[in-house]
Amino acid sequence: MADVTVDISQLAALAADLRRHSRETPSKLVPVVSRGALQIKRDWQRAWSGLAHAPALPAAVTYDVKVGARTVEAEIGPDKGRRQGALGNIIEFGTSNNAPIPGGAPALRNEEPKFLTAVEKIAGGILG
Repeated sequence: MADVTVDISQLAALAADLRRHSRETPSKLVPVVSRGALQIKRDWQRAWSGLAHAPALPAAVTYDVKVGARTVEAEIGPDKGRRQGALGNIIEFGTSNNAPIPGGAPALRNEEPKFLTAVEKIAGGILG
């Protein structure tokens, strides 16, 4: 059996780059996550606009962006503390008597390619 030698010096340099940039990455992602969350919220509100039985529901759709030491996340959806916000699950997913009127899932699907492109651009700038 032949001996195999593997040069991992470049791997160590990449690992060091990733560790160094991991502290910077969340701050660079905040605008991307915020913009995506806002767009999802707006699309969701448009999908639910004009519902005769839930006219205040679109205004109940909100979003929050939370930034941690190494994470950025957004929570988007109907706020149950707002007028008609508690109807969100019923409208989005339907019931045995009412068909669903999806707003969140389509809004998320619409935003996904734009979000991924923006994240890839940031990653390329960090690692490129």
